[in-house]
Amino acid sequence: MDILLHVGAHRTGTTSFQRYLADHADPIAAQGTCVWGPRQTRGGLFAGLFPASGMLASGPNLVNGRVSLLMGKARDLGADQLLISDENMIGSARHSVRSGRLFPAIGERMARFGASFGGRVTQVVLTIRQTDHWWASALAYTVGRGHPVPDADQIARIAHDRRGWRDVITDLACALPEAKISIARYDDYAGRPDALFTQLTGRAAPATTQGYWLNRRPDEASLRAQMGPAAAGLRSDGLGNWHPFSDAQAAALRETYADDLFWLTAGADGLATLTETSTAPRAGTSWPDGDRRKGHHHDSGQRKLAQSG
Repeated sequence: MDILLHVGAHRTGTTSFQRYLADHADPIAAQGTCVWGPRQTRGGLFAGLFPASGMLASGPNLVNGRVSLLMGKARDLGADQLLISDENMIGSARHSVRSGRLFPAIGERMARFGASFGGRVTQVVLTIRQTDHWWASALAYTVGRGHPVPDADQIARIAHDRRGWRDVITDLACALPEAKISIARYDDYAGRPDALFTQLTGRAAPATTQGYWLNRRPDEASLRAQMGPAAAGLRSDGLGNWHPFSDAQAAALRETYADDLFWLTAGADGLATLTETSTAPRAGTSWPDGDRRKGHHHDSGQRKLAQSG
């Protein structure tokens, strides 16, 4: 059985993709693809894989047993592919914001997940996003969830930290040396979960006419309404969103992203492959129809996979 992991990243349309998978569960299963989404992964399947509250992880063997049992049941039902989609596998957006670094624990976390599948992961797909846009979305999302607004020093540390997607991808490849690593750009797949499904599985995607626009970051107006006087220092990007970075800081983040893309297009040292989609609309026109005001209250689930902070 091929084991396919969709690991996010956070803030790249993962909730929309998972909703698409749920909406088309029957035709997807009929093709021989078994899907585990957050309902499965956050329902106790991986309990014991990570330490909790300072205690040692108590049950990696139990995790392996649960995974093997459920995979066997999927095979008995005719599945020859297992697709797991959960962005929390690589760590939380909150942990990235708190540490000021892009998914700093991805290596350790994915090594543990890989071991739970017996080191037999076939492919991993990671979606990346322009770094200044990713951080702006992650910051708005966490503040919208009630976390404090980062101060100027923390924003500066984020902007000038040199850890980019190249480092994230390298850690991922080292953790799962047996797997093919595919990198998708957010601009190519946002609003196109069917295209991402085909990229992951190599199979025809169930057709959809529904626009998927879920779990969007809260806009500036929502943050101001939530925060009251504490929102006085929020800056706007002119499009209705909070813009946490100065022009120089945003430029530094974009430079890191440009370096990451250059590395990917040059072959990524053989560690990963950048996917290409000739039919993708460009950024700014790829959003689906529908209510674009949907925010974090439209998230698909509140339960958590083991978190990194």
